[in-house]
Amino acid sequence: MELRQLEYFVAVAEECHFTRAAQRLHVAQSGLSASIRSLERELGATLFLRSTRQVELTEAGRALLVEARRALTNVAAARDAVAAVQGLLRGRLAVGTLQCLCTVDLPGILSRFSQAHPGVDIQLRHDSSGALIEQVRAGRLDVAFVTRPARIPDEVMITPLDTMPLLLACGPDHPFAARDRVDLRELDGLPFVDYHPDWGTRETVDRLLAANCVDRHVALEVNDVHSLLDLVGNGLGVAILPGNFVHKGSRARFVPLTGDAPVWETAIVTPASHSAAASVLLDMVAPRSRLQPV
Repeated sequence: MELRQLEYFVAVAEECHFTRAAQRLHVAQSGLSASIRSLERELGATLFLRSTRQVELTEAGRALLVEARRALTNVAAARDAVAAVQGLLRGRLAVGTLQCLCTVDLPGILSRFSQAHPGVDIQLRHDSSGALIEQVRAGRLDVAFVTRPARIPDEVMITPLDTMPLLLACGPDHPFAARDRVDLRELDGLPFVDYHPDWGTRETVDRLLAANCVDRHVALEVNDVHSLLDLVGNGLGVAILPGNFVHKGSRARFVPLTGDAPVWETAIVTPASHSAAASVLLDMVAPRSRLQPV
């Protein structure tokens, strides 16, 4: 099995199309197809279900994809490690983050990183915490900034980053808007605006309210903070959000919560063995002595 075969396999799996994969890799489609057939013969398994319209992974193909990505990531890390010893930093740095991280000035850090290490190709993705963690586990991301999950998946490291209080957000005409504090139990039965279930903040709030026996109905689901605040500000529901959202500039009012010390925790997720470029980025986020994996 050759690395080139794994690279070709991953490209076809991600593009779901042989022609697009060949164009992406700048190789002849005939050569790519022959390499995939050779890999299938070597493994004794069909990796793709081929049709005139699309290509789908078989069960064997899905199993190989995880390991192929991991193998390619490890090879890239090995190359980066040698380059780092020689005083060079090159390759790829794939970073994932929540839309509104705020606990870290990620754009500023990435700018300084790029200026210091122009040989590194930086890639950035926004997604939900669950999706970002899975992409780190699968080797598609080197570093991800997420809401700390309730369960830590295998094969990744979670490093605590920051903690901030959760606040109640409501419309300016809501009865709670003039209050100094609101108890969590007073939220029972109210309509909520929130993110989709696989978002980290949604998971945190779900756990918090369930622990306090609060029955809630999420009437409106969104995937960005500005839509959420617009809906809350117009009285269509309440929300529980991290305290930094106060500075987003909306009609929503923010009120402290009492009860089970509600907080929002952010964390950094990395593979168990990360690249030289990822190590440099982590040192720029905070001194290594402050970043202790759990």
